[in-house]
Amino acid sequence: MPMADRDNVLIQIQLPAEVDRIKLVRPGVEAAARMCGLSLPVARDVVLAIDEACQNIIVHGYKGQGTGEIDIMLSRHEDGLLTEIRDTAPRIDPKKIVHRALSDLQPGKLGTYFMSKIMDRLEYLPAPGGGNLLRMFKRKDQSS
Repeated sequence: MPMADRDNVLIQIQLPAEVDRIKLVRPGVEAAARMCGLSLPVARDVVLAIDEACQNIIVHGYKGQGTGEIDIMLSRHEDGLLTEIRDTAPRIDPKKIVHRALSDLQPGKLGTYFMSKIMDRLEYLPAPGGGNLLRMFKRKDQSS
């Protein structure tokens, strides 16, 4: 997966870990994805993946307590868009990140499934200095 390159950063956002703040990020994410050559439907899927990641951080990482922050950085790369989402919540064990079975019809617990289907690559890493770093990459549309 490509690494973030400060010269290619399109947008960097820091927001309080509160669900109502996520909607403020959506327009910037969509615009950055479009600047990287993603079609509008794919850009909107990327918005969904980032939205789900932020909600997971708020609900599972910070336990919905409204404490903490989320840092989001989107970078342009030759072949697509790199997203890095960092938090300072307790470190997670990536092996414990599982989505429920699709046959289990009930609301919720499909965010990680959608993220894995939308994005081409996902990495759950420990963040330097504590917390978590989610790195996601989406290749630009082949037709571009």
